[in-house]
Amino acid sequence: MTNDENYMPKEENENINSPNEEANNEEKLEEVTPESADEFGFERKNQELLWVSQKVSEVRTELSKYIIGQTEMVDLLMTGILSNGHILLEGVPGVAKTLSAKVLSKALDVDFSRIQFTPDMMPSDVIGTSVFNSKESTFSFRKGPIFSNIVLIDEINRAPAKTQAALFEVMEERQITYDGERYLMSFPFIVIATQNPIDQEGTYNLPEAQLDRFLFKIKLDYPELLEEEEILHRYKNEIAAPSLDEIKAVFSAEEIAKIQKAVSEVIVEDSLVKYIALLIHKTRNHGKIFLGGSPRASLSIIKSAKAIAAIRGRDFVTPEDIQYVAIHVLNHRLVMTPEAEMEGVLSEDVVNDIIKMVEVPR
Repeated sequence: MTNDENYMPKEENENINSPNEEANNEEKLEEVTPESADEFGFERKNQELLWVSQKVSEVRTELSKYIIGQTEMVDLLMTGILSNGHILLEGVPGVAKTLSAKVLSKALDVDFSRIQFTPDMMPSDVIGTSVFNSKESTFSFRKGPIFSNIVLIDEINRAPAKTQAALFEVMEERQITYDGERYLMSFPFIVIATQNPIDQEGTYNLPEAQLDRFLFKIKLDYPELLEEEEILHRYKNEIAAPSLDEIKAVFSAEEIAKIQKAVSEVIVEDSLVKYIALLIHKTRNHGKIFLGGSPRASLSIIKSAKAIAAIRGRDFVTPEDIQYVAIHVLNHRLVMTPEAEMEGVLSEDVVNDIIKMVEVPR
């Protein structure tokens, strides 16, 4: 869609240009080379988006060597990487949450670290601590495991509130402050956290402020029957855990930065911006929702919708892109009323109702 003042029908264009001018324009177009395509923009952008789609397809291929099914999870993980957002994986034990994060990190040619959260973990175990040098009688800061590119936090809801608070600054601002000194994270910095929704023994509910810092919460279900059979056939002769050494690195840090720049240039029409605002506004005025989406939720929808559009090979966002990501962006941000919780109403159901209520832009 384009603005009326900038839009001119094809028939009018043909009447304005003379035959000679049209011939000259055709000659100019034929002379365009890849080096001069940047002057026109569209050719360069199409080439970049085609390259993004091909690269994401390669990541899917690498993950499919180890992860059977869960195609939506793979797309959402890549959407999170391309939109520079943190991801929360929620599912019962044994549905490959940790394995998915490890395989993804191997497919990206970046540093990876894993932190197993436990009830006795302290903030210094995550961000680092000061170490005394007896020879020089000085303290130096020793960085913790959070200083990496892809950080897997396993069972994030098992750490106490003090340790969870240590993640607030680093997840939002990609830096930590220790003893008055600021330490920046290297690019890219993505947190992929897992949690078990069933086992509540020795767990702590994540505060809403921390949940709001996750771009998505991806809920993983059990595999289908045929998928389970395929898992058994693939690993029936394996005794040890599968080796991840054969995974080919698809993206480098420089390529991720290049793709994120291409994603930032994906077009979002004004009508779709209003559509996103209306969806979020409805969450704040819904009878079954106690706490609605924040402005950060709106920004998360627009960023992830641009990323999924790029993955699908388009340089513009559609309402379907917004609807697809809205459920995963909002499912962990909305707080249901006590009455809705007693009725067993899920946040996903409410988001689907809101999507049906709000008129889709044409």
